Amino acid sequence: MTQIAGQRALTLMALALAAGVLTGCSEADADAEVAKAPPSARAAQPARAMPFELYTHCGIDEARIGSTYFEAKTPLSNGAGSPPEGWDNPYQRGTMTLKSPTEAVFTDDAGHEVTFRARPGADAFKRLCR
Repeated sequence: MTQIAGQRALTLMALALAAGVLTGCSEADADAEVAKAPPSARAAQPARAMPFELYTHCGIDEARIGSTYFEAKTPLSNGAGSPPEGWDNPYQRGTMTLKSPTEAVFTDDAGHEVTFRARPGADAFKRLCR
């Protein structure tokens, strides 16, 4: 791909994402636009942060971002299947930052930080928690 074609692809993707934000698109819509972009344009995407309520009731193990299922690089639990001390239950409010299509990091005002990795091909959570 030539440099001009790559720049054009980046510009078109940026315009499509901006138009989606202005018209109230969902995360899934934005994810679909990014997925349509050429690989060179996707790789150039900056990290994207969003408010996020992480489900913690059975520990910190999984998250769904858009249509992608992620799992914690290091799952956290109190040993009895609940969140560790200092985490809200059933949800912890914070920010999820998509570092790449396969990596996300959850942070919150309490100082928690959890790295998540995409589960390729997953179409559901590994386990359902009640």
